[in-house]
This record gives sequence, C-alpha cells and structure tokens, in this order.
Amino acid sequence: MSKLSASLKALINSPAARPHTLPAPKNITAIYQDIQQSAKAHNVSQPSWLALSTAATMTMNSPESLAALFTLTSVEANNDLEIAELMREIGLKCISFNGIPRTINNLNAFKASLPENISDSLSTTPTRTPTPTNITNIANRGHSLWTSIYRPFEKKLYSKLASSHPRPPRHNPQRALRRENPRTSAGRLVTSIIAIACLRAQSGVAPQVLSHIFGLRKALEDGSWTADVESEEGARWLASDAGNEWILNSVDRIVEAIGQGSGSSFASPRAKL
Repeated sequence: MSKLSASLKALINSPAARPHTLPAPKNITAIYQDIQQSAKAHNVSQPSWLALSTAATMTMNSPESLAALFTLTSVEANNDLEIAELMREIGLKCISFNGIPRTINNLNAFKASLPENISDSLSTTPTRTPTPTNITNIANRGHSLWTSIYRPFEKKLYSKLASSHPRPPRHNPQRALRRENPRTSAGRLVTSIIAIACLRAQSGVAPQVLSHIFGLRKALEDGSWTADVESEEGARWLASDAGNEWILNSVDRIVEAIGQGSGSSFASPRAKL
C-alpha cells in the first residue's frame, strides 16, 4: 500500500476541517443537571430527558461529554447497566439523522469510557437482523412508525422521496428508529425527542425539526406514547408548546456549551482550507 505524503496527512487533519471529536466543556455536567432537574419539575421521565441530552451530545460529536452524562445519570439512578443500554440505543437511533461515521465513532468511544463491569455486561445479541420469519413484521412496524410520525402526509411524503430518488423510500430510517431492544425504554415518544434533538443540534434543517415536533404531538394523539415509560402528565407536557420549547432550549444549551460559542459542528462556517 502506498504511503501518504506529510502534506496530505496534514491537510486531512487540518484544524479548519474539525477532524476530531469535541472535548467536554467544564460546565457540561451542570447543564445536564439543570436539564435533569427541570425535567423532574415537569414530571418528565429519565428516558425522555436522557434521550434529549444524549442525542444532542452525539450530534455535537463529544464522547467526553457522553461519559459525563452517563456518570451523572448512573449516580442519580443507581442502575448503571440500564442507563448504558438506553444511551447506546439512543445513540443507534441517531444514525438516521447524523449518519453512520459520527454515530459509530461515538458509540465506540462511549463503550470504551464505561466501567469494565458495565461494558462487559452490555447485550451482544443483535435485535434488528431481518430473517425469513420476521421480515414482514419488521416492514409492518416500520410502516406503522412512518404513519404515526407523518400522518396525514405519510403517502405524500413517501411519493416526494421517491420522486427525488427511487432509493430513499426503500431505505427510510424507520428500521433504525423502531424499538427493538426490550432492555431499553426508547419507545415512540423518545424516538421523536431524539429526532428533534439531533436535527436542532445540526442546524440548517428547520423543516425537519418542525416535522418531528408535530411527530411528537402525534404520539399523544394516536396513543402510541403509551409504550414508553413516560407518565401521561409528562407526555402531555412534552407535546405542549411549553414542552416543545423546553426541548429546543435544552438542546441549544448543550450545543452552545460543547461548541464553545461556535455552534454545531455540522453546519457552522469554517476557515478556508
């Protein structure tokens, strides 16, 4: 295999290209604590505020901050393995919005940051592998989730995606978004929170943020939220204007802290290479 020149290596790792993950800011645990406490004040469950915080943090590409979030949450809840499993499941769902490389890098770094007894206890059984016996069920659940999020425009959106390219409807994100791991609490409501958090943290995709705000509200309308661990009071507040604003403002705080004022690493302008 040929070797890369020193100048090419330097260009690949140019600071202007933001080649590395972002460090955890000193105040990130305090921000997570504030989000945690405000969630409690509105009877919002741990999975919901943890989904918001994990998804925004992964979008900002800060594994160090993920480790801080795990430490805070596990100490408070005293259920380390359950928290790790949930954060990992939330992270997987981020693939649909953040792409594979960023998600995989964060998941790998997150596992490496866990205490050995926790990382060794994480489930290793695949939960999304299609087989001849489950393929129809998988397709039906994916279609149901698509309909729940996008109704009454689910058919129109499907057709619009097909007109832009024939592949997107066949590869829509619902397979990754479905709840497949029975050891986690990443259900319908949490899925919408993950979508909103990722898209808000990215910046530049307001139409999609709006779409998933409505998707969150539809989880209350069609009753699909009941598969989550959220209380009805907490779910209804999350689906209200006040709850929607809390989600967006909480994500903005995480973005501001990790980005150190520069915003998201997805869409912020950068210096000429």
